[in-house]
Amino acid sequence: MVHVGRCFCGEVQFQLSGEPVAMGYCHCSSCRQWSAGPVNAFTLWQPSALTVQRGATHIATFNKTPGSSRKWCTKCGGHLFTDHPAMGLVDVYAALLPTLRFEPALPAPAGQQAEVQGPAERDGRERRGGSGVTRPA
Repeated sequence: MVHVGRCFCGEVQFQLSGEPVAMGYCHCSSCRQWSAGPVNAFTLWQPSALTVQRGATHIATFNKTPGSSRKWCTKCGGHLFTDHPAMGLVDVYAALLPTLRFEPALPAPAGQQAEVQGPAERDGRERRGGSGVTRPA
C-alpha cells in the first residue's frame, strides 16, 4: 500500500510504501513540546519506505538530541517526520497519513501516561462512553 502525506501548506509532499514497522503513542516531554499537544501518535517506518516527492528544498532539520532529527517545512512550519538514527527508523506523524489505518500497539513510556492523562483506559474515558476499564501497567 502507498500512503501520501504532506505538510500543512502542501509544499512538501512525501509517500510511504508498504506498512509501518510499529505504531503507537508517545507522551514524552520532547514529543509533547514538539507536537504542542499532550500526546503524539507515531508510525515507525524503514527509511527506504519514505520518498519525498515534492518540496525537498523546503525541508529543514532540528536536532535537540543526537537521537532524533526532526523535519519540518520552512514555508509553513508544518512538522513532517523524525529520523531516529539509533533505531534505524523514521517516525511519520500518524495525523499526516489519512489513508493509514492507525492501530497503535506500543504504549507510552512508563510514567508518562499518569503525568498527562491519569490511568490509561482500554477504550476511552468512561465519561465519553468507554468502559472505564484500565489497561494493566
